[in-house]
Amino acid sequence: MNEYDSGISTEERTVRTSGAVSARWLTGLARIERSGATDPVIRTLQRGIRSLPLGGARDLLRGRPLGHPVHPVLVQVPIGCWLSAAVMDAVPAGQRAATTLTAVGLAGVAPAAVTGWVDWADLAPEQARVGLVHAVANVAAVAFYAASLTARLRHHPARGRLWSLGGLAAVGVSGALGGHVAYRRAVGAWPTTW
Repeated sequence: MNEYDSGISTEERTVRTSGAVSARWLTGLARIERSGATDPVIRTLQRGIRSLPLGGARDLLRGRPLGHPVHPVLVQVPIGCWLSAAVMDAVPAGQRAATTLTAVGLAGVAPAAVTGWVDWADLAPEQARVGLVHAVANVAAVAFYAASLTARLRHHPARGRLWSLGGLAAVGVSGALGGHVAYRRAVGAWPTTW
C-alpha cells in the first residue's frame, strides 16, 4: 500500500510515527518518575551529598551567582569534545585529534558531574528518579569513552571509534533524560529575585 492508497501523505505518516516515538519516550519517563524502587538509594545519596561540608561553595556549584545552574554549562565540555571527536574520526588524518578530544572530554566530566550531583541532591523524588537514570547513562558514556581512549592509546583506532560510538549513544540518552528533568520539569530555574 502506498501513500495514495491509504490517503495518508508521507509527511503525515512521519508526524504520526514521531508522535508515537515521543509518546513511548514520555510514557517510559512517567514510569521512571512513578517507580519508587530506587527511592532508598536516592534518599541515602541525597542525604550524603547534602551533608558534605561545602559551605559557600555549594551556592557556587549550583550557579547561584550566575542566576542559573552551572551544570548545563559545564557539560558542554565533554559533549562538545566527544561530538568533535566523532567528526575527527570521520576524517582520515583526524585520529590524533580524536584521541586528544576524547581525553579532554573525559577530563571535563568531573566538574560537570560534581555540579550535577549537587543540583540533584535537592530534587523531588520524581525528578531525582529520572536524574539517577541520567547519571547511570553518564557513567555508561564515561566507561565507553575511557575504553575508547584506552584503545586509541594502544593503537587500535577502529576499536576506539566503536567505543566512541557507544559513548555517543549513551550521551544522547543521558542528554534527553537531563533535558527532561531540566526543561520539562523546570528543575534549576532560579527565581528572578533573591
